[in-house]
Amino acid sequence: MFRLEDGIAALQTGELVVYPTETFYAIGADAFSSIALRRLFEVKGREPGRPVGLIAADIAMAFSVAREIPIDARRLADAFWPGPLTLVLPARDSIAPELAGPDGVGVRVSPNPVARALSAGIGRPITATSANLSGEAPASTLEEARSGLGGKVKVYLEGGKLMASAPSTVVAFNQTGWKMVRLGAISERQIAIALAGDALK
Repeated sequence: MFRLEDGIAALQTGELVVYPTETFYAIGADAFSSIALRRLFEVKGREPGRPVGLIAADIAMAFSVAREIPIDARRLADAFWPGPLTLVLPARDSIAPELAGPDGVGVRVSPNPVARALSAGIGRPITATSANLSGEAPASTLEEARSGLGGKVKVYLEGGKLMASAPSTVVAFNQTGWKMVRLGAISERQIAIALAGDALK
């Protein structure tokens, strides 16, 4: 069985790691390694133009990928991180184009300790795309992830059966405000209440 240290070592050498999050199992790659990102897209069979979200160890690291941080993004981070909320922020120039969409780069701080420890271990955000081939259902168990990805992934980290009923909620920001990109574990009502200053966890 692989240990957390094996996952960190794999990420540091451009390899891929399957790991648990608060929603489903994800494939982790060093978000700043072109070799790792190329490997990730090859393994996923993911078509170009679909951005890949990131997980960061903490709020400071998450916001480090952004060119600017709207005040509403800070409010939502304070209300829901660590948690299943992905914020899409204007991306720094150093962010790989394949990680960013038209609204920017998506990032969250996961409450799963394994996810955060992997990011902390390499000192950078890691990718958080679901651990399955493109078009397949997300994996709730390590066995499901392994059956689809096999030896293409270097390290598989066990996190038990993940019982999430929904993926992370995705909210994007621009100069005119915010918009809901994907409804998920956090409702639009919860987002609105948090932005009104009465945060609902």
